[in-house]
Amino acid sequence: MSSETETPKRSRRLLVLLPLLVFLGLAGLFLSQLLSGRDVSEVPSALIGLPAPQTNLPALEGSNLPGLDSRAFAGKVTLVNVFASWCAPCREEHPVLLALAQDKRFVMAALNYKDQPENARRFLGDLGNPFQAIGIDEAGRTAIDWGVYGVPETFIVGKDGKIAYKHVGPLTAESVQTLLLPQIDKALAAH
Repeated sequence: MSSETETPKRSRRLLVLLPLLVFLGLAGLFLSQLLSGRDVSEVPSALIGLPAPQTNLPALEGSNLPGLDSRAFAGKVTLVNVFASWCAPCREEHPVLLALAQDKRFVMAALNYKDQPENARRFLGDLGNPFQAIGIDEAGRTAIDWGVYGVPETFIVGKDGKIAYKHVGPLTAESVQTLLLPQIDKALAAH
């Protein structure tokens, strides 16, 4: 009879220890990720090395610029920035984009994401326009094709029309120097 009462006691002890064991397992996993040295803020893109999605977005009315057309990427390194007027981090990164626009080695294009054209025009009118082409993606379907998680995001498309790099989040002066410009240089050097 004692063995019959021992089995429920063991089961209860196991149930009490189970949350602790799960916690210890997760803590070990997080610690190993932390100590691995890998940048956990980096979101890998399945599109790196693949042709940029076929894109033909209409131009932002009143901008006097062409829309976003992936055929225009051929033979040039193109930086494609995904932005919206309602995006606070887009406003923060905008001075960085204006500074980048001074570098004439590459083309800067924009995908205006789920925005009202009048708001996008006001945003660029107030802050300045660093772009040479702006495509309007009011429904957000093209952004899905590009694998956009949110705004802002920035892509580098190589001369071969393939996505060479993706930056998730707002660009900063530091991220431009340490991440973006080396990737642009690499794309410019590629044949």
